[in-house]
Amino acid sequence: MIDLLAFAAEVGDAEPVTITGLGTRGGAVPDVRVVRAPAGIDWVQADEMTVCCGAGTPVDELVTELAAYRQTVALPAGGTVGGALAVGRADARQLGWGPVRDALLQARYVSAAGEVVKAGGPTVKNVSGFDVCRLLVGSHGTLGFIGEVILRTRPLARHSQWFHRADVHDPSDVFTTLYRPVSVLWNGSAVWVLLEGHPDDVAEQAAVASLVACEGPPALPTGSRRLVPPAQVPLLTGGFVAELGVGVVHHAEASDAAVRPERAQVLDHTVRQALDPSGRLNPGR
Repeated sequence: MIDLLAFAAEVGDAEPVTITGLGTRGGAVPDVRVVRAPAGIDWVQADEMTVCCGAGTPVDELVTELAAYRQTVALPAGGTVGGALAVGRADARQLGWGPVRDALLQARYVSAAGEVVKAGGPTVKNVSGFDVCRLLVGSHGTLGFIGEVILRTRPLARHSQWFHRADVHDPSDVFTTLYRPVSVLWNGSAVWVLLEGHPDDVAEQAAVASLVACEGPPALPTGSRRLVPPAQVPLLTGGFVAELGVGVVHHAEASDAAVRPERAQVLDHTVRQALDPSGRLNPGR
């Protein structure tokens, strides 16, 4: 188990402090004292499909280590494990792999009071009060600085391949044809599909849906990211890429529609007041 006492002492309990990893998901808050989470893989329990590592461990390093066990983890590539959890955004494989929060079983984090706290656990099934383990995912380090995590792993697919099909103006035709696709992306005129499984099954699905193998998915627009009801997806216009079955739409242009509802903002404020009343962790985030 990684020793977090030194990390907690570095975070302290007084002045504002920010945390950073590899800087791929926003990095540190400017003009604030910076700390970094411990890194390293503590253990892998392949039979239990769990892994324990420091939050500062690069995701790509963890994926490489797990590949030796024919397993992987449902975190977006690049950056650190802690950064991926703190931002909480899944990549294009969310349809098949699920949201980032489902990968986190247990976290040991440093609170605003400078104390090491454990949240969650490999056998925890129910919680009362705040489910702090899940609250940490997507909190951008404002509720606590993650130091060590136990993650749920998943089997590494025997075969994984992206496919493409042009001239698709109604994506539901392709979507309903496929069996448990890992990802289906649509930009208004074409689809990209990620299929995993036995090579013969993947080839059969691709043939039924008239898909052609390709190098990978399109670059996702970075202007704004919104959730839309499935019925509205075919009505989208402009530069976008939609994740079918998930409801996430990546737009080329920024939009005020991405602002969180007032009720959600009030809930965020209430939770932060409970866990970091002085706002010293990642101030301004």
